[in-house]
Amino acid sequence: MEIVTSLYEQANTFLTDQFGELGPLLVIGVLGMFLVLLTLPILLKKEKDPLDKLRAAARGQVAEDDSKAKLRRGRGKGGDKLAKYSSFLEPQDEQQYSDIKLKLLQAGYRSKDAVRTYHFLQFALGIVFLVLGVLYAIYSSVTGEPSTQAMILSIIIPGATGYMMPKYWVTKRQQKRQEEITNGFPDSLDMMLVCVEAGQSLDQSIVRVSSEIRAGFPALADEFEMVAQEMKAGKDKVTVLRDMSERAGVPDVASFVTVLIQSASFGTSVAEALRVYAAEMRDKRIMRAEEKANTLPTKMTLATMMLTVPPLLIILIGPSVYGIADTLSKAGF
Repeated sequence: MEIVTSLYEQANTFLTDQFGELGPLLVIGVLGMFLVLLTLPILLKKEKDPLDKLRAAARGQVAEDDSKAKLRRGRGKGGDKLAKYSSFLEPQDEQQYSDIKLKLLQAGYRSKDAVRTYHFLQFALGIVFLVLGVLYAIYSSVTGEPSTQAMILSIIIPGATGYMMPKYWVTKRQQKRQEEITNGFPDSLDMMLVCVEAGQSLDQSIVRVSSEIRAGFPALADEFEMVAQEMKAGKDKVTVLRDMSERAGVPDVASFVTVLIQSASFGTSVAEALRVYAAEMRDKRIMRAEEKANTLPTKMTLATMMLTVPPLLIILIGPSVYGIADTLSKAGF
């Protein structure tokens, strides 16, 4: 017992001399991190619960058999490696899974493995940045004596940053894609109106518009191309248009889909509906541009005050201040 106590005291003294007062705590934390990383593969390889299979079957995602795995190999090896971890990487709640899948669709990620890859990136980047934070905490404890709060923040903040990076990236991609669709939608409606009035059907005009606007608005062109392909495959037109509205996530597209569905339901002219709605979209685009132009003076007020008022005060008050100071110095004050 005395031998164990002496060895413990020697190890504690050595760690304290090398890494400071928190040396033993840092070593325990690093060992715990490695133990967690070693046990993760064992946890990830657990058998899939039959109830999970039933839930997956309910939302159309039954566990892939060997034939589906072969088809998936043609898309790349990354999906095969993550498929066996789907129960861990994919949300088991159906509503949560649908929300994440819709957000990825609106950001332009249409792969079947998109949800799985998204959560894998969150998990992997969180672990990597957490390990980097631990290494930085060890280095800072060796070179100096940081406080316990600073060390904890240097570990937690990088891990949280790595975990939130994929979410931030997807959100920015979603906003950029929706902005691109909003900007290109009025021009696409004008072109579609010209095609319909020239005698083409709605399906043919959508195909033509998707090929013509691809150079300027590729995201909107992809949506129109997908609509055309689904219509060619025999899918119901109303369902196809509603799916496009859901994938785009833009109010203008949703209103356009509603106009087309109502036009088809009541038997009115598609060309007349497109003419009215295209004019409305042009007016709406002008209003958005005027709104941005009207908010510009407000945004420039602070910069104008910071860059204009101080030099003006120096020019106007500077000579007087200098004169007063010179007079006081001559008077002996």
